[in-house]
Amino acid sequence: MGFFSKLFKSEDESMILASPVSGTTVAISEVPDPTFAEEILGKGLAIRPSGDVVCSPCDGTVDLMFDTGHAVNLISDSGIEILIHIGLETVGLKGKHFKTLKESGDKVKKGDPLIEFERQAIADEGYNTIIPVVICNSDSYSKIVPITGKDVVTGDRILSVGK
Repeated sequence: MGFFSKLFKSEDESMILASPVSGTTVAISEVPDPTFAEEILGKGLAIRPSGDVVCSPCDGTVDLMFDTGHAVNLISDSGIEILIHIGLETVGLKGKHFKTLKESGDKVKKGDPLIEFERQAIADEGYNTIIPVVICNSDSYSKIVPITGKDVVTGDRILSVGK
C-alpha cells in the first residue's frame, strides 16, 4: 500500500468482514427462519455455501465454539460480535457432520479454519445449509452494509461496519 492510499484510506480494515465460506451471499431477510430474517439476533447476511469449511472472517477471539459444531461466536479485535450459524435447526444433528478446529478462547486470524462440515450430508438429512452471519451487537454501529447477491470465495469482503 502506497503513501497516498494510506493517507487517504477511507475505511478501517478492522471493520470489514470477510466471507467465512465460499458460496453466494443473500440478504438476511431471505433466511427461512424468523430469528434470522427478522434480525432478532442482529443485522447481517447469509451465504448459500458451496464450500465445506467455515473460516474466521476477521482477526479476533473465539468467544463461544458450540459443542455441536453447528455455530461459532467470535469477537473481532475491533469489538464486533459475530455469530456464524451453519444451517438451520442443525443443532438437532448433535455434532454429526461437524468438526470443530478451534476452541472457545482461541485467538484467530482472518482466514483461519474454524469448523469443517459435511454440507451434502447435512442437506441429505433434510436440513437447509444456508449460513447466517450476524452482527450480534448491531446496535453499537450506525451502519452495517452487507454485500449480497454475489458469488464469493472464502476471504472475499462481504460486510462493512461503521460507528
